Amino acid sequence: MTHSITLRVYYEDTDLAGIVYYANYLKFIERARSEWVRGLGIDQTRVKADHGIVFAVRRVEADYLKPAVFDDLLTVTTALVELGGSRIVLDQSVRRGEEVLFAARVTLVCLGPQGAARMPADVRSALTAG
Repeated sequence: MTHSITLRVYYEDTDLAGIVYYANYLKFIERARSEWVRGLGIDQTRVKADHGIVFAVRRVEADYLKPAVFDDLLTVTTALVELGGSRIVLDQSVRRGEEVLFAARVTLVCLGPQGAARMPADVRSALTAG
């Protein structure tokens, strides 16, 4: 399953050269991951309260392919690649139309108070059902 959100590039997203500042792509894909999880019915605040775990980024492999600029309308996609006991691997991309501007493989882990933790069954079920 692939999930998508649309966002507009604002002036605040750009650098002195007028292109999207490289770190802002990470913000764009973070928003998309949050919406993906929300769309699956997972309330991250509730997961933390009920299970004592949070999702944290462990690794990002990113390719900056082409620049986005002020006022571009972008589509950010998220696709589940792998689901482990405490790990989620996603492919995410930022596109302008059909043109891929940014692509990343993101590894998330479940963390509890003592470090890495097993993913709760209800969260795992929601992720596999989506």
